[in-house]
Amino acid sequence: MTTEHSGARLVHGWERGFTPPAAAVLGTLAGGYRRFLGAREWLYEQGVLRSRGLGRPVIAIGNLTVGGTGKTPVVEKFARELRDQGRTVAILSRGYRSKPPPLTRRLINRLFFRRERTPPRVVSDGKSLLLDSETAGDEPYMLASNLKDVIVLVDKDRVKSGRYAIEKFGCDTLLLDDGFQYWKLAGRRRDIVLIDCQAPFGNEFLLPRGTLREPGSHLSRASTIFITKSDGNTAKLRARIARHNSSAGIIECVHHPLYLEDVFTGERVELDHLKGRKVAALSGIAQPESFENSLIKLGADLVYSKRFADHHRFTQQEVLNAVNRGKKRQASVIITTQKDAVRFPKIDRRDLPFYFMRVEIKIVTGAKDFHDCVRQICFR
Repeated sequence: MTTEHSGARLVHGWERGFTPPAAAVLGTLAGGYRRFLGAREWLYEQGVLRSRGLGRPVIAIGNLTVGGTGKTPVVEKFARELRDQGRTVAILSRGYRSKPPPLTRRLINRLFFRRERTPPRVVSDGKSLLLDSETAGDEPYMLASNLKDVIVLVDKDRVKSGRYAIEKFGCDTLLLDDGFQYWKLAGRRRDIVLIDCQAPFGNEFLLPRGTLREPGSHLSRASTIFITKSDGNTAKLRARIARHNSSAGIIECVHHPLYLEDVFTGERVELDHLKGRKVAALSGIAQPESFENSLIKLGADLVYSKRFADHHRFTQQEVLNAVNRGKKRQASVIITTQKDAVRFPKIDRRDLPFYFMRVEIKIVTGAKDFHDCVRQICFR
């Protein structure tokens, strides 16, 4: 069984509930994980583990839960706003699911202690897109595609990549993509935490019993909290957040569709292109339901949907299978997400047009908190 399929089965367990024996085993493991988190926090407090500052503002954007909060568009919004305020921004990503360097090179670097001297991967130098999605990882590649004049770097060691961004590109602001759990880079740091309105604390259990990376009490570290996919009915959630952190600014936002773009040609069409059409959906994201519901809200008649595990890299045959099944149900177009589109292979034939839906974050409440946050980063 592949790791992807094992992960998918675990996700189904989180959603539907585990059998009692499995729940007991995973609960024990989750208890061990909680103790590990506590021990790590204590070691940092005692100075046994040390964080580094690089003399530049650091904005760490991340989640309490595993995937699906809509983090990438929030990273993009911060990068765009900071850039517009005159900052030279670098996005530092771990590059989850990116293609690793050749094994021989990794072994040589480890053997001769070269890892510290090996530069990070430059996805974008602020002028050109330099890597493909397989080498960079889908999220860094997507960010670099949408932000042509922002530096995007990939490396597990984000202290090293932050130093490289400063020395090589003269960056004065560092954005940590998925950085809430990354404590090694500190200094002038603000932590931005995203909470999905639809499942704010997952199933309330820590990994691997549940989807929580950290207990809810760790919201106390956050400077600003984004409630994503907000439906406006957030009074109870806000009250719960306040029990852990009463001083953080709270921003509510939604994912706002902008237009459709052809995956292969780049042609753009308006969203009303979907109204009344029979549509097939193809995705490999953490929460496909939200994407599919957005198509229905735009007036599409969703006649077929195919879901894969998060970060799935599509094969040509999988794409063609989706085309064939969509056609059988009389779909006239296939819609995917931008995150999925960067993982599409070239296909020999296109019997149906393929579009991805371009979205951005739209703040519905808390715009002042957002602008105050940016202002404090830029002018303190």
